[in-house]
Amino acid sequence: MSKASEPPMRDEEEDCTPEQQNQSGDSSGEEEASGEVEMDFLRNLFSSTLGLGSSEKVLEDLTLEGVARYIQSGKCKNIVCMVGAGISTSAGIPDFRSPGTGLYANLQKYNLPYPEAIFQIEYFKKHPEPFFALAKELYPGQFKPTVCHYFMKLLKDKGLLWRCYSQNIDTLERVAGLQGGDLIEAHGTFYTSHCISFCCRKEYNLDWMKEKIFSEDIPRCDKCSSLVKPDIVFFGENLPVRFFTSMKMDFPRCDLLIVMGTSLQVQPFAGLVGRVSKSCPRLLINMEKAGEADPLFGMLGFGGGMDFDSDKAYRDVAHISTCDDGCLALAELLGWKAELEEMVKQEHARIDSQDQKEKAGTSGKGAATKPGPASVAPETKKEE
Repeated sequence: MSKASEPPMRDEEEDCTPEQQNQSGDSSGEEEASGEVEMDFLRNLFSSTLGLGSSEKVLEDLTLEGVARYIQSGKCKNIVCMVGAGISTSAGIPDFRSPGTGLYANLQKYNLPYPEAIFQIEYFKKHPEPFFALAKELYPGQFKPTVCHYFMKLLKDKGLLWRCYSQNIDTLERVAGLQGGDLIEAHGTFYTSHCISFCCRKEYNLDWMKEKIFSEDIPRCDKCSSLVKPDIVFFGENLPVRFFTSMKMDFPRCDLLIVMGTSLQVQPFAGLVGRVSKSCPRLLINMEKAGEADPLFGMLGFGGGMDFDSDKAYRDVAHISTCDDGCLALAELLGWKAELEEMVKQEHARIDSQDQKEKAGTSGKGAATKPGPASVAPETKKEE
């Protein structure tokens, strides 16, 4: 990467007053996450021990067919989706942990001390080059949404999607047609960027960051010259405040939880499965079972984890397949398959057409070709 125009590294917090630093470095979200996990454990412990809470069986049978019949019954009005990297792999975006093909298994070329360093905030402040080199390879706009993304858009169109909680930073949910109010981007997003200086925090849009990354310039603030970072959550940073405020409203009113493409290994996101009511059905569409309750806690009868196979299982369904195949299978059972396939076909054609127009517009000016799909993402509605 070119460093010719890069100013000397500076202390990103210099010239800040202690009051400014304290205001910007609020750790309440992290403390709240820890407290919520502890409270969830205690709630589950007491409710199970004392026999509190309803464990009503809502599904006729613990199969994908049973889930489809429940959706069609009219009793399922508020669906919450929880999604991870597995919903984007068919778009060409690697997940993080798959042996051999996952992102962490292919970072040797960046000469990192360990793979996770590329997403650690303190390492980024000192060595931003590896992250921005990776960002150029994986930047939003080079990939099209998958069948799974459009299935969630179909749920929205039919008035069934209450919210989508995503671990992903690729913005494909937005490209598929979900907007700000539909989404909780738990681990942040490339959609906006901010100067990392506590004293500045100037905001930059997707196109500004894209231009910097594809011209191989380290993005720096035009106001204070500090680094500018996409608004994705690095290790060492708090999750967005909206994650914590929204989950308290969303999960108690959830009628069906659909979990797709996530290993459910990262907290506090993984703990969300335990926040729905005890009667709420939970469907996992994944290549392997995930989120299962700790065996010891399961024997004692408490814990918010999934229970697919025990004699006490009454609401959790595991459909083992790719996310796209699982969504197509569920859509077929619901009588939506042709509608979903037509949506994917039309939207991909629209994205390809937009991409060709952008390439034609930039090639005549001798400019670098910009990737297209992310640039046709719908406008973000005011966050709820």
